[in-house]
Amino acid sequence: MRFDLARKLKSRARRAAFAAAAAIALGAPALVASSAPALAQAKPTNLADLVDSVAAAVVNISATQTVDDKSAQDIPDLPKGTPFDDMFDQFFKNHGFNAVPRPHKMSSLGSGFVIDPSGIVITNNHVIGDANDIVVIFTDGRKLKATIVGKDPKVDVAVLKVESDKPFKTVKFGDSDKARVGDGVMAVGNPFGLGETVTAGILSARNRNIDSGPYDDFLQTDASINKGNSGGPLFNLQGEVIGINTAILSPSGGSIGIGFATPSASVAPVIDQLEKFHETRRGWLGVRIQPVDDAIADSLGLGAARGALVAGVDDKGPAKPAGLLPGDVIVKFDGKDIKESRDLPRLVASMPVGQQVDVVIVRKGQEITKTVTLGRLEDGEKAAVASAEAADDGAGKSATLTALGLELAPIDDAARKSFKLKDSVKGAVIASVAPGSSASDKGLKPGEVIEEVNQQAVETPSDVAKAIAALKAAGKKSALLLVATGTGDVRFVALSLD
Repeated sequence: MRFDLARKLKSRARRAAFAAAAAIALGAPALVASSAPALAQAKPTNLADLVDSVAAAVVNISATQTVDDKSAQDIPDLPKGTPFDDMFDQFFKNHGFNAVPRPHKMSSLGSGFVIDPSGIVITNNHVIGDANDIVVIFTDGRKLKATIVGKDPKVDVAVLKVESDKPFKTVKFGDSDKARVGDGVMAVGNPFGLGETVTAGILSARNRNIDSGPYDDFLQTDASINKGNSGGPLFNLQGEVIGINTAILSPSGGSIGIGFATPSASVAPVIDQLEKFHETRRGWLGVRIQPVDDAIADSLGLGAARGALVAGVDDKGPAKPAGLLPGDVIVKFDGKDIKESRDLPRLVASMPVGQQVDVVIVRKGQEITKTVTLGRLEDGEKAAVASAEAADDGAGKSATLTALGLELAPIDDAARKSFKLKDSVKGAVIASVAPGSSASDKGLKPGEVIEEVNQQAVETPSDVAKAIAALKAAGKKSALLLVATGTGDVRFVALSLD
């Protein structure tokens, strides 16, 4: 009897637990008070009060650009004065031929939000593009023309200004760095031109890289984001903007629950610069970097793969007078760990121009701290001149050494002429690359020059062979090559010695 009662009590307890879980999942009042608050935060169920508090600050944006119709073709130059003039003219016009290109309008719809009572509106740069006419549409029906304060394609943000006799309702930025995966979020925007629409979900992931720009660090959400939501706000449950809805991943073009928002921590400093200067003023270190993979980490004695490998130092950049060298691995910047190479550009760009920053590097196994006074990225970009010359595939027959899937040749006058190598480039030139080799997989090409092996300068194919033999004798698994193009641009490549 006692056994049956105990079994019944266990069964009732189990059913009560399932009922409580189901009630929480459906948004009903939970029966188990202790577990309800934690689970209820995961998926918001009633956001009416939150919507009421922020809706008036969310706007629709209509952008129109007038362009010439370049698709129209010129009417062929035919002899005039024939009986068929009218027929020819009508035929060519019906088939898209025009004597003069006709201007036509291209329109786009997006979303945005007001952050200042004076009428400062934030949206995506790609929403407005090169628009000639921008109209901001408010929830009360007002349509106000906007001017562009500033825009930045690198983080895809634009700052607009509208004018009115009375102050605008606003929303404020929250700290996206404090947002946690699983937090409830709400997106407000204008999907498919329907008008203001609210969707809700959770923060699905952080620090997403979707290869859309140099500073990718997206928040991912399952709150529905569709065409027209771009530029709209992603709110936390306190009504703060923690991101700007920017992109989706979708095979169909519609939301499948994988949307991306640019975090407020990334856009807020840029917005401040655009408001003050109408342009960006990012910090600049003046180095070319590449990722550190396991092979490079092993060859440099880093242990785990980490940091950003300096592949080159700009002669006119701030890093050179500070003493940074190719081969250094930057592992800390301004006290922050560099876990991946893509972390460094974001951190540098977020710093003020002229700021002195401590940079921790690993050089030949030792950690060293350098102090760099940051320059301005935009100045560095203007000064940079892109000069890449294609190597001639037909030369390099004087190869004297084959190693690691590479045919190497000395740099003589014939090689310099054939591969268009600058006089300053020294080392062993790659004459050919074996298909399917590790060198081929790493993208090495004929005409490139090996300047160093494991940070030791080489001048001939024989030097390369000796360096590789020494590495094998020391039990190393990979060789770190410093490879230069004919124009002098360099990068590091780690090749397996197996």
